[in-house]
Amino acid sequence: MNTKEFFLNTQQNLPLMIICPGGGYEHLSVREADPVAHKFNSLGFHCVILHYSLCPSVFPTALLELCQIIKYYRQNADTFFIDKNKICLCGFSAGGHLCASCGCFWNASFITEKMQCNSELYKPNMLLLSYPVISAGEFAHKGSFCNLFNIKHEDFQSSIFQNVSLEFHISQTVPPVFIWHTLADDSVPAENSMLFALELKRHNVPFELHLFLEGKHGISLATKETSRDGGVDIVKECQVWPNLFLNFFNTYYKEI
Repeated sequence: MNTKEFFLNTQQNLPLMIICPGGGYEHLSVREADPVAHKFNSLGFHCVILHYSLCPSVFPTALLELCQIIKYYRQNADTFFIDKNKICLCGFSAGGHLCASCGCFWNASFITEKMQCNSELYKPNMLLLSYPVISAGEFAHKGSFCNLFNIKHEDFQSSIFQNVSLEFHISQTVPPVFIWHTLADDSVPAENSMLFALELKRHNVPFELHLFLEGKHGISLATKETSRDGGVDIVKECQVWPNLFLNFFNTYYKEI
Protein backbone atom coordinates (compact mmCIF):
# COMPACT_ATOMS: atom_id res chain seq x y z
CA MET A 1 0.00 0.00 0.00
CA ASN A 2 1.14 3.53 -0.74
CA THR A 3 -0.47 6.85 -1.50
CA LYS A 4 0.06 9.81 -3.78
CA GLU A 5 -1.06 13.19 -2.49
CA PHE A 6 -2.48 16.12 -4.43
CA PHE A 7 -2.98 18.87 -1.85
CA LEU A 8 -3.99 22.39 -2.74
CA ASN A 9 -1.87 25.26 -1.44
CA THR A 10 -4.26 26.71 1.10
CA GLN A 11 -4.70 27.30 4.80
CA GLN A 12 -8.44 26.80 4.51
CA ASN A 13 -9.79 23.41 5.57
CA LEU A 14 -11.02 21.66 2.43
CA PRO A 15 -12.79 18.34 1.80
CA LEU A 16 -10.59 15.34 1.04
CA MET A 17 -11.20 12.93 -1.83
CA ILE A 18 -9.53 9.52 -1.45
CA ILE A 19 -9.36 7.96 -4.92
CA CYS A 20 -9.33 4.18 -5.46
CA PRO A 21 -8.68 3.34 -9.13
CA GLY A 22 -10.21 0.26 -10.72
CA GLY A 23 -8.55 -2.75 -12.27
CA GLY A 24 -10.44 -5.82 -11.13
CA TYR A 25 -8.37 -6.17 -7.93
CA GLU A 26 -5.59 -7.25 -10.33
CA HIS A 27 -4.01 -3.95 -11.36
CA LEU A 28 -4.67 -0.23 -10.89
CA SER A 29 -5.84 1.89 -13.81
CA VAL A 30 -3.62 4.95 -14.29
CA ARG A 31 -6.45 6.66 -16.18
CA GLU A 32 -8.55 6.60 -13.00
CA ALA A 33 -5.80 8.06 -10.82
CA ASP A 34 -3.85 11.30 -11.44
CA PRO A 35 -6.29 12.84 -13.97
CA VAL A 36 -9.14 12.34 -11.51
CA ALA A 37 -7.13 13.94 -8.71
CA HIS A 38 -6.37 16.96 -10.89
CA LYS A 39 -10.05 17.29 -11.76
CA PHE A 40 -11.16 17.26 -8.15
CA ASN A 41 -8.39 19.67 -7.18
CA SER A 42 -10.01 22.04 -9.68
CA LEU A 43 -13.32 21.57 -7.85
CA GLY A 44 -11.81 22.46 -4.47
CA PHE A 45 -10.86 19.08 -3.01
CA HIS A 46 -7.59 17.87 -1.61
CA CYS A 47 -6.95 14.45 -3.15
CA VAL A 48 -5.10 11.27 -2.23
CA ILE A 49 -4.72 8.27 -4.53
CA LEU A 50 -4.61 4.96 -2.68
CA HIS A 51 -2.53 2.21 -4.28
CA TYR A 52 -4.22 -0.59 -2.39
CA SER A 53 -3.13 -4.23 -2.24
CA LEU A 54 -4.17 -6.49 -5.11
CA CYS A 55 -4.37 -10.22 -5.80
CA PRO A 56 -2.85 -12.43 -4.36
CA SER A 57 -3.71 -10.36 -1.25
CA VAL A 58 -7.21 -11.30 -0.15
CA PHE A 59 -10.20 -9.63 1.47
CA PRO A 60 -10.21 -7.63 3.73
CA THR A 61 -6.59 -6.51 3.22
CA ALA A 62 -7.36 -3.61 0.87
CA LEU A 63 -10.38 -2.60 2.94
CA LEU A 64 -8.28 -2.37 6.10
CA GLU A 65 -5.73 -0.28 4.19
CA LEU A 66 -8.47 2.12 3.15
CA CYS A 67 -9.71 2.37 6.73
CA GLN A 68 -6.18 3.10 7.91
CA ILE A 69 -5.78 5.87 5.34
CA ILE A 70 -9.06 7.51 6.36
CA LYS A 71 -7.98 7.32 10.00
CA TYR A 72 -4.56 8.80 9.24
CA TYR A 73 -5.89 11.84 7.40
CA ARG A 74 -8.69 12.44 9.87
CA GLN A 75 -6.25 12.33 12.78
CA ASN A 76 -3.91 14.71 10.91
CA ALA A 77 -6.60 16.93 9.47
CA ASP A 78 -5.19 20.11 11.00
CA THR A 79 -1.75 19.44 9.51
CA PHE A 80 -3.10 18.96 6.00
CA PHE A 81 -5.91 21.58 6.22
CA ILE A 82 -8.58 18.92 5.76
CA ASP A 83 -12.19 19.23 6.86
CA LYS A 84 -12.32 16.00 8.86
CA ASN A 85 -16.10 15.85 8.48
CA LYS A 86 -15.88 15.84 4.68
CA ILE A 87 -13.71 12.85 3.81
CA CYS A 88 -15.07 11.31 0.61
CA LEU A 89 -14.17 8.07 -1.14
CA CYS A 90 -14.08 7.95 -4.94
CA GLY A 91 -13.89 4.47 -6.43
CA PHE A 92 -13.94 3.18 -10.01
CA SER A 93 -15.09 -0.34 -10.93
CA ALA A 94 -13.35 -2.69 -8.43
CA GLY A 95 -12.16 0.44 -6.63
CA GLY A 96 -15.85 1.29 -6.37
CA HIS A 97 -16.41 -2.06 -4.71
CA LEU A 98 -13.63 -1.23 -2.24
CA CYS A 99 -15.11 2.17 -1.41
CA ALA A 100 -18.66 0.79 -1.15
CA SER A 101 -17.33 -2.00 1.11
CA CYS A 102 -15.93 0.67 3.42
CA GLY A 103 -19.30 2.40 3.44
CA CYS A 104 -21.08 -0.85 4.30
CA PHE A 105 -18.58 -2.43 6.69
CA TRP A 106 -16.81 0.44 8.50
CA ASN A 107 -18.56 -0.47 11.78
CA ALA A 108 -18.67 -4.25 11.25
CA SER A 109 -17.03 -6.37 13.94
CA PHE A 110 -14.48 -7.97 11.58
CA ILE A 111 -13.17 -4.46 10.86
CA THR A 112 -13.42 -2.93 14.32
CA GLU A 113 -11.56 -5.90 15.83
CA LYS A 114 -8.65 -5.32 13.43
CA MET A 115 -8.61 -1.54 13.66
CA GLN A 116 -8.81 -1.44 17.48
CA CYS A 117 -9.91 2.19 17.66
CA ASN A 118 -13.10 4.23 17.58
CA SER A 119 -14.75 3.34 14.28
CA GLU A 120 -15.76 6.99 13.80
CA LEU A 121 -12.10 7.68 13.04
CA TYR A 122 -12.29 5.78 9.75
CA LYS A 123 -15.93 6.25 8.81
CA PRO A 124 -16.21 7.82 5.33
CA ASN A 125 -18.48 10.84 5.06
CA MET A 126 -19.56 10.27 1.47
CA LEU A 127 -19.09 7.76 -1.38
CA LEU A 128 -18.62 8.52 -5.07
CA LEU A 129 -18.99 5.30 -7.05
CA SER A 130 -18.10 5.23 -10.73
CA TYR A 131 -19.43 2.16 -12.60
CA PRO A 132 -18.84 0.10 -9.43
CA VAL A 133 -18.59 -3.63 -9.00
CA ILE A 134 -21.32 -4.40 -6.45
CA SER A 135 -23.07 -7.71 -6.92
CA ALA A 136 -21.75 -11.27 -7.04
CA GLY A 137 -25.06 -12.48 -8.42
CA GLU A 138 -26.47 -12.50 -11.94
CA PHE A 139 -24.65 -9.31 -12.95
CA ALA A 140 -21.29 -10.08 -11.35
CA HIS A 141 -17.93 -9.09 -12.72
CA LYS A 142 -16.56 -12.52 -11.88
CA GLY A 143 -12.90 -11.62 -12.24
CA SER A 144 -13.05 -8.95 -9.55
CA PHE A 145 -14.54 -11.30 -6.98
CA CYS A 146 -12.15 -14.14 -7.81
CA ASN A 147 -9.17 -11.81 -7.55
CA LEU A 148 -10.49 -10.46 -4.27
CA PHE A 149 -10.15 -13.93 -2.78
CA ASN A 150 -7.35 -15.24 -5.03
CA ILE A 151 -9.60 -17.93 -6.50
CA LYS A 152 -9.29 -19.29 -10.03
CA HIS A 153 -11.78 -17.60 -12.33
CA GLU A 154 -13.19 -20.91 -13.51
CA ASP A 155 -14.11 -21.69 -9.87
CA PHE A 156 -16.47 -18.72 -9.56
CA GLN A 157 -19.72 -19.47 -7.71
CA SER A 158 -22.03 -16.71 -6.52
CA SER A 159 -22.60 -18.41 -3.18
CA ILE A 160 -18.91 -18.09 -2.30
CA PHE A 161 -19.08 -14.31 -2.42
CA GLN A 162 -22.33 -13.45 -0.63
CA ASN A 163 -20.41 -11.78 2.20
CA VAL A 164 -19.04 -9.21 -0.24
CA SER A 165 -22.04 -8.90 -2.56
CA LEU A 166 -22.78 -5.43 -1.27
CA GLU A 167 -26.47 -5.08 -2.12
CA PHE A 168 -27.05 -7.45 0.82
CA HIS A 169 -25.03 -5.40 3.32
CA ILE A 170 -26.58 -1.95 3.28
CA SER A 171 -27.82 -0.38 6.50
CA GLN A 172 -28.74 3.11 7.65
CA THR A 173 -25.11 3.64 8.69
CA VAL A 174 -23.95 3.80 5.06
CA PRO A 175 -22.95 7.41 4.27
CA PRO A 176 -24.54 9.39 1.41
CA VAL A 177 -23.73 7.95 -2.01
CA PHE A 178 -23.37 9.39 -5.51
CA ILE A 179 -23.33 6.75 -8.26
CA TRP A 180 -22.94 6.92 -12.01
CA HIS A 181 -22.86 4.18 -14.62
CA THR A 182 -23.44 3.71 -18.34
CA LEU A 183 -26.07 1.46 -19.86
CA ALA A 184 -23.58 0.45 -22.54
CA ASP A 185 -21.19 -1.04 -19.96
CA ASP A 186 -20.88 -4.70 -20.96
CA SER A 187 -18.14 -5.52 -18.45
CA VAL A 188 -19.77 -4.40 -15.18
CA PRO A 189 -23.48 -4.11 -16.02
CA ALA A 190 -25.36 -1.06 -14.81
CA GLU A 191 -27.60 -3.37 -12.77
CA ASN A 192 -24.80 -3.35 -10.18
CA SER A 193 -25.47 0.32 -9.49
CA MET A 194 -29.23 -0.13 -9.76
CA LEU A 195 -29.29 -2.91 -7.17
CA PHE A 196 -27.18 -0.84 -4.80
CA ALA A 197 -29.36 2.24 -5.29
CA LEU A 198 -32.55 0.25 -4.67
CA GLU A 199 -31.24 -0.95 -1.32
CA LEU A 200 -30.03 2.54 -0.41
CA LYS A 201 -33.57 3.79 -0.96
CA ARG A 202 -35.03 1.00 1.15
CA HIS A 203 -32.72 1.95 4.00
CA ASN A 204 -33.30 5.70 3.64
CA VAL A 205 -29.67 6.44 2.77
CA PRO A 206 -29.31 9.70 0.79
CA PHE A 207 -28.13 8.96 -2.73
CA GLU A 208 -28.14 10.11 -6.32
CA LEU A 209 -27.89 7.74 -9.30
CA HIS A 210 -27.07 8.81 -12.86
CA LEU A 211 -27.33 6.41 -15.79
CA PHE A 212 -25.84 7.48 -19.12
CA LEU A 213 -26.80 5.87 -22.42
CA GLU A 214 -23.34 5.64 -24.01
CA GLY A 215 -19.86 4.80 -22.75
CA LYS A 216 -17.78 1.67 -22.39
CA HIS A 217 -16.57 0.37 -19.04
CA GLY A 218 -13.64 2.28 -17.61
CA ILE A 219 -14.19 5.64 -19.30
CA SER A 220 -12.94 7.58 -16.25
CA LEU A 221 -13.51 11.30 -16.91
CA ALA A 222 -14.78 10.47 -20.43
CA THR A 223 -12.38 13.08 -21.83
CA LYS A 224 -9.52 13.00 -24.33
CA GLU A 225 -7.07 12.98 -21.42
CA THR A 226 -8.37 9.68 -20.04
CA SER A 227 -9.36 7.97 -23.28
CA ARG A 228 -7.99 4.76 -24.78
CA ASP A 229 -7.81 3.51 -28.35
CA GLY A 230 -7.90 6.72 -30.31
CA GLY A 231 -10.76 8.43 -28.52
CA VAL A 232 -13.18 5.57 -27.95
CA ASP A 233 -13.74 6.71 -24.35
CA ILE A 234 -14.51 10.34 -25.16
CA VAL A 235 -18.19 10.61 -24.30
CA LYS A 236 -19.29 14.23 -24.01
CA GLU A 237 -22.54 13.39 -22.25
CA CYS A 238 -20.65 11.64 -19.42
CA GLN A 239 -18.16 14.43 -18.86
CA VAL A 240 -20.63 16.16 -16.54
CA TRP A 241 -20.38 13.57 -13.76
CA PRO A 242 -17.80 15.39 -11.59
CA ASN A 243 -19.94 18.52 -11.58
CA LEU A 244 -23.06 16.49 -10.89
CA PHE A 245 -21.26 15.02 -7.90
CA LEU A 246 -20.23 18.50 -6.74
CA ASN A 247 -23.88 19.60 -6.87
CA PHE A 248 -24.86 16.55 -4.79
CA PHE A 249 -22.04 17.24 -2.33
CA ASN A 250 -22.92 20.92 -1.93
CA THR A 251 -26.64 20.23 -1.64
CA TYR A 252 -26.14 17.57 1.02
CA TYR A 253 -23.88 19.69 3.19
CA LYS A 254 -26.09 22.75 2.79
CA GLU A 255 -29.04 20.72 4.05
CA ILE A 256 -27.23 19.34 7.11
